[in-house]
Amino acid sequence: MNVDADLSALREYLASAGVDGYLIDDDAEDADQRYVSGFTAPDPYQTLVTRDGGVHLLVSGLEYGRASTDADADSVTRRAAYDYQELVADHGQYEGTVRTIAAFLADRGVDSIAVPHAFPTGTADGLRERGIDVAVEREGIVADIRATKTDWEIEQIRESQRANQAAMARAEELIATADVEDGILVRDGEPLTSERVKEEIEVTLLRHGCALDETIVACGADGADPHDRGSGPLEPDELIVIDIFPRDKETGYFADMTRTFARGDPGAEARRRYEVTREAYEAALGAVEAGVTGADVHGVACDVIERAGYETLRSDPNTDTGFIHSTGHGVGLDIHEQPSVAPAGGELEPGHVISIEPGIYDPAVGGVRIEDLVVVTENGYENLTDYRVALEPTAD
Repeated sequence: MNVDADLSALREYLASAGVDGYLIDDDAEDADQRYVSGFTAPDPYQTLVTRDGGVHLLVSGLEYGRASTDADADSVTRRAAYDYQELVADHGQYEGTVRTIAAFLADRGVDSIAVPHAFPTGTADGLRERGIDVAVEREGIVADIRATKTDWEIEQIRESQRANQAAMARAEELIATADVEDGILVRDGEPLTSERVKEEIEVTLLRHGCALDETIVACGADGADPHDRGSGPLEPDELIVIDIFPRDKETGYFADMTRTFARGDPGAEARRRYEVTREAYEAALGAVEAGVTGADVHGVACDVIERAGYETLRSDPNTDTGFIHSTGHGVGLDIHEQPSVAPAGGELEPGHVISIEPGIYDPAVGGVRIEDLVVVTENGYENLTDYRVALEPTAD
């Protein structure tokens, strides 16, 4: 990775807290671990940031060669340097691992560490038993650092979104060109199901270097639950919500986009909800700039939806229809990260990458959601999404 991360805020924290270093013990699925180390591995490894800003990795022999080449680290050390296998043989896996980490810390003059809140409790207790002070860093400093993207990171997210757009185009094409038979959409003589569209989305993403664990293709009442993945045949004259959030297989950066389609006529009320959602989406986008808060942007979306006569969680915290989620969230190495575009969302800064995704939901009508991914700038935003917003699907 070439993030060129600025860890000065973490170093300042270490100095103010009076601790020698910051230790992460996790695999690369932890976004903070991947970000700080610049390395990916499927098994846990240790990343130490010392007060002087040095980044030091402790890895298995299996990962040593790749880590030495790929990691953004000042040093990479094999566990074997501390007789790891012998320690495990003599004391067991847990105790052997703790003793190895303790020796690694001692080598760098580290007697006290801060750790993220998700740090393994057993490892923390074991290190304390060996005389190392361990304090939990509760503010999420690395997550806050990650929230402001470098130019390189923004370009990786843009590339992921381009793959996302190709997948969305394939899904839209399938819906637009399907036949209508016996009240369902049909292609090549077979029902066009949510599962079939999701499969085509995944294949398209793989061809563009991205992958995902799951996606949303939800028709009718299914689409009224924002996180219902959808299942079964897609139907004409119904709203179909498609939400795709892939991750680049090499860089690890996510993208996110939602469009809502209807093949045929979903009815006047569904069309009105679509237009109100589109107005809220455009208003929220127009409110994005450095210095405003995520709460401000969320409030703008709520204003539009409430004026149109629909409930929001702001107008009725107990509603289960209407606008029942936040307007957006940060996107990066995690699909949901800082900052938040929600009632408690803080100040937006240049380099923040956020989704804007208002929606209106009701099982009697279906769901509508429209989502773009944007990067905050000093005077507004740059849209990382280049995909039309329209209810009627086309094969273009």
